[in-house]
Amino acid sequence: MSQRSLGIYVHWPFCKAKCPYCDFNSHVRHQGVEPDQFGDALAAELGWFADQTPGRTVTSVFFGGGTPSLMPPAIVGRVIDQVARLWPVTDDVEITLESNPTSAEAENFAGYRSAGVNRVSVGIQALDEADLKYLGRQHSVQEGLAAFRMAAGIFPRTSFDLIYARPGQTPDQWRLELGRALQEQQGHMSLYQLTIEPETAFFRLHEAGQLETPGEDHAAEMYEITQELTSAAGLPAYEVSNHARPGHECRHNMLYWTYGEYAGVGPGAHSRLVADDGSRLALATEKHPETWLARVSASHNGVVENTVVAGEDAAHECLLMGMRTVNGVSLKRLQQMSGARINRGPLEHLVSDGLVCLANSGDHVVATAAGRQVLNSVIEFIASRTLR
Repeated sequence: MSQRSLGIYVHWPFCKAKCPYCDFNSHVRHQGVEPDQFGDALAAELGWFADQTPGRTVTSVFFGGGTPSLMPPAIVGRVIDQVARLWPVTDDVEITLESNPTSAEAENFAGYRSAGVNRVSVGIQALDEADLKYLGRQHSVQEGLAAFRMAAGIFPRTSFDLIYARPGQTPDQWRLELGRALQEQQGHMSLYQLTIEPETAFFRLHEAGQLETPGEDHAAEMYEITQELTSAAGLPAYEVSNHARPGHECRHNMLYWTYGEYAGVGPGAHSRLVADDGSRLALATEKHPETWLARVSASHNGVVENTVVAGEDAAHECLLMGMRTVNGVSLKRLQQMSGARINRGPLEHLVSDGLVCLANSGDHVVATAAGRQVLNSVIEFIASRTLR
């Protein structure tokens, strides 16, 4: 059997506090957590996924959350060692850990590096003290910058992560803040526009009229400022919200965006695997940490959803992810997945409107800078008009 690339996602669901904008599967446990228990369960669930994925080679491991920088380094090392026991691993495997830049968590950086982590994504989120508090962050500006500088001295690759279009933020303020961040970055930046997600504290405030984000025009201006300054600094966008010097792109996330295979372990983790017949399997694990723990203890996995994604549904997922990148999506691949003929007529309308271009001898559809500003509409248009 030929070897295929596989990414491993590891979800650590615990946080010190729940940020008001966050809709991820994260939990606060004031009574404490038994990390060894969860480490045992992660190792067991990895074993179950290894049985489902023969013939794969692991190219990336990503610790997300929650707050994975609350994991003891020994548990991180145990997970990495278990991955290496269960699958072949490439020599240049990328092992990323998301971290909060509090001083207490930064003290673990050296331990994570010794465990095998070679890339960290540091959630600075803002370079404004009042905004950090409003976002529910547990660090100050200086503490965040100190942690980032420490990380840059320990890990071969780092990401400087910020949120913009925050309540009350102006384009001029964002220009100054991003300029300051660009002086600190080490080759990769994740720059996310604040979105108000359902079932978050910010959503409830927004619905009550107590939180107002910048209007569409200001948000669009901040997006354009982001593209301008990062490109000038040599970190062009390779995905809607991610910017990097060549060679510093996050390989694990590229696996998502190019619709590759990945196995997700831990509470609420998702997986996309390819079955022997070429169809894709969408798996999800139990979200509640202690319930997940009990499921893994009983049957070596916490999977509660396992569905087939095929035909037009698979093509739509591939389109949704791939259009976020500067390389776009292969029309040939969409046709193979959907089993439907690609109708190029509607694409010409998008081309003439300057929202997409066709690359690679016309096989790849790529969103232009203007198209990325209205990407959801572009994707919906292609899905409803082209895949028919």
